[in-house]
Amino acid sequence: QVQLVESGGGLVQPGGSLTLSCAASGGTLDSYAIGWFRQAAGKEREGFLCTKPGDALPHYGGTYYADSVKGRFTISRDDAKSTVDLQMNSLEPGDTAIYYCAADLTYYCSDAPSPKTYEFEYWGQGTQVTVSS
Repeated sequence: QVQLVESGGGLVQPGGSLTLSCAASGGTLDSYAIGWFRQAAGKEREGFLCTKPGDALPHYGGTYYADSVKGRFTISRDDAKSTVDLQMNSLEPGDTAIYYCAADLTYYCSDAPSPKTYEFEYWGQGTQVTVSS
């Protein structure tokens, strides 16, 4: 059973950048699809990004970016280190939320639809991102 821990959140000005990291313990991440979710105050947790397992065949699955983050956020994974990074650029006040990474052995990530919370088994505790001047 894998445990996930996010880090890297904080306060950033509009237009700034942050990199969130999701580190796994108790197992490696290469066989897991990874999802990133965020939950703003008073709103439902929403999935905005997912990526296929690191050991998936080239034609199996892909990466999904919600329109709200496309072109600004980038996911990268280092399965040797069991870490997944989320590079966030051009941050906007609307990006303010608690950010969660999630992992699942069976989730199929493609270019649509967006990942749903019930589709992921393992979750980190979340990290706060606040975009404000």
